Amino acid sequence: GRLEKELDHDYLWRTHKCIPSRGKIGIFNRSYYEEVLVVRVHTTFLRAQKLPDDLISKHIWDQRFEDINAFERYLTRNGVVVRKFFLHVSRKEQKKRFLERLEDSKKNWKFSMADVQERAFWKDYQGAYEEMIQRTATKHAPWYVIPADNKWFTRLAVASAIIEALNGLNLAFPDVDKAKKKELEAVRASLLAQKD
Repeated sequence: GRLEKELDHDYLWRTHKCIPSRGKIGIFNRSYYEEVLVVRVHTTFLRAQKLPDDLISKHIWDQRFEDINAFERYLTRNGVVVRKFFLHVSRKEQKKRFLERLEDSKKNWKFSMADVQERAFWKDYQGAYEEMIQRTATKHAPWYVIPADNKWFTRLAVASAIIEALNGLNLAFPDVDKAKKKELEAVRASLLAQKD
């Protein structure tokens, strides 16, 4: 299946093959960062990745941070704008949202037992998040750590960061040459002359 195919490749493969073409925007919910979060908190997942034993050492997390930084540098050197968002939900708010998913029948579909089980590892995840952000925040691929207890604020902050990135691209419509302008004017005159 899909998971088996992914395990036959390196952990950046799945993301790399989905990088949008030039002029397009891609949004990755999670990504290769799972490799320094979930896999780090649950190291048994690392053993399932078919890595040679000699590559699984105490240095693997340092190496993964280095690889992620190199990958993002590679992307930016090829014209890809990388912006990373960490939407930080407090433990209290997370509990509230889980209870809403259990109590509101319209939200039952959102509930996952795995989410509740992972909550037991809250401190481990906080430590992993902190190191991940510290080790992978770069000028060319910055992190935006956004408080996410209030959805309206989260959406505003993310939208503002995206707008800032887009404005930094100095985008403009393509120039139209003289021949094309002449053609457009002729079509305009033709349309204006039509009696509807």
